[in-house]
Amino acid sequence: MRLLVVEDDETLCRQLKEALEDSGYVVDTAHDGEEGHFLGDTEPYDAVILDLGLPEMDGVTVLEKWRRNSRNFPVLILTARERWSDKVEGFDAGADDYVTKPFYTEEVLARIRALLRRAAGHATSELECGELRVDTRAARVTLSGEPVKLTSLEYRLLAYLMHHQGRVVSRTELVEHLYDQDFDRDSNTIEVFIGRLRRKLGKDAIETVRGLGYRLSMSQDAA
Repeated sequence: MRLLVVEDDETLCRQLKEALEDSGYVVDTAHDGEEGHFLGDTEPYDAVILDLGLPEMDGVTVLEKWRRNSRNFPVLILTARERWSDKVEGFDAGADDYVTKPFYTEEVLARIRALLRRAAGHATSELECGELRVDTRAARVTLSGEPVKLTSLEYRLLAYLMHHQGRVVSRTELVEHLYDQDFDRDSNTIEVFIGRLRRKLGKDAIETVRGLGYRLSMSQDAA
């Protein structure tokens, strides 16, 4: 999953980026509203953490512009503004959740997990497909009750497919959502990690739909 953090406090921004990356996300950052708006308008993020008190363009304006341009990713507002009227303004602009500073990083991580799973139509932090289970809170994977050891990149790829199980996901979409904007889009890394996941989960666990992409297909005999 690929996230954007728009926060002008560079220390806080770095701390959030590190915590999110430690939790398995790919994170881009911006330190002012104009840069944040541009990234959100041009890159396919799964969720955004957005400060309101930004230089160049305030967070509410950034959010309103995204929504007018049909950018529908979940947005978590993170701000020092505590007045109820500020919260109402943020929600009316299109925010999905709101956390005030100071905050506990664990709470922000939990709220991001909740936004991501709701956006994908899941009710709990544990995603299931056949005998495969992915606990997004603990970043733990089991198959038929047995733990599966994955690298961070393998886990990110599997988690994305689990969030979007039942539909074909193109290679381009996987690259856009699993790597930052500097990644070599012509690399065959996706194919390599699909192969590794098949070896660990079963050769039929991930179906290749010719010319379209990949689909998670955990049948009873996949393993």
